[in-house]
Amino acid sequence: MKKIAKIVIAGEGGQGVQSIADILAEAGNEEGLEALYIPNFGIEQRGGVSVAFVQIADNLIGSPKFEKGDVVVALSDRAVNRVKCHVGMNTTFIYDNSLIEVTEAQPTEDIEKSENEEECMPVEKKDQPVVLPERVGKVIAVPATAIAKKDLHPRVFNVVILGAVVEAARVVSDKSIKNAIENKLGKKFDKNPELRELNFKALQMGIDAVKEALVRS
Repeated sequence: MKKIAKIVIAGEGGQGVQSIADILAEAGNEEGLEALYIPNFGIEQRGGVSVAFVQIADNLIGSPKFEKGDVVVALSDRAVNRVKCHVGMNTTFIYDNSLIEVTEAQPTEDIEKSENEEECMPVEKKDQPVVLPERVGKVIAVPATAIAKKDLHPRVFNVVILGAVVEAARVVSDKSIKNAIENKLGKKFDKNPELRELNFKALQMGIDAVKEALVRS
């Protein structure tokens, strides 16, 4: 069976969106797969949403961008609206429900093209409620921020999300993700070994959260 995953992660600056994507791509390389990570900061300097596109496959990747993701993740209210155009009937949509309060899906918002024609942006309306994507395969709420604050440390909430993505995408192994984390954070772990345990616990809690959600669904 072919391995392939198209992943979109979006959030605010400082939430570790690009770090998650970088580690996922590193894990793909760790397994000898093709991996491509494209950061998209858009107008981040003006307070825009930070978006990362990741593709991992066991064959050549034809294009750096894609229309619909297999797994799409939103880590803020604005990020939900930003990534809806990448959600389809086969998408698993993950959001942090300890940060985002959503309402049921409504008819799709008007969409306009940004300067980059490969992207689409929802037309923002003042006081617009956060609405789940209308056409989606699965929706999984992961209270990553609450988990991190209660059981770990607030700074590793993005690693909880990383674990959730790993379990939802099922394209790289837990071992490869851990090796990728070691490659990125090994120097910090050497100085403070407790950080390794903290990050690996966060990773496993994200994996378990998605497993439990899929059992309930």
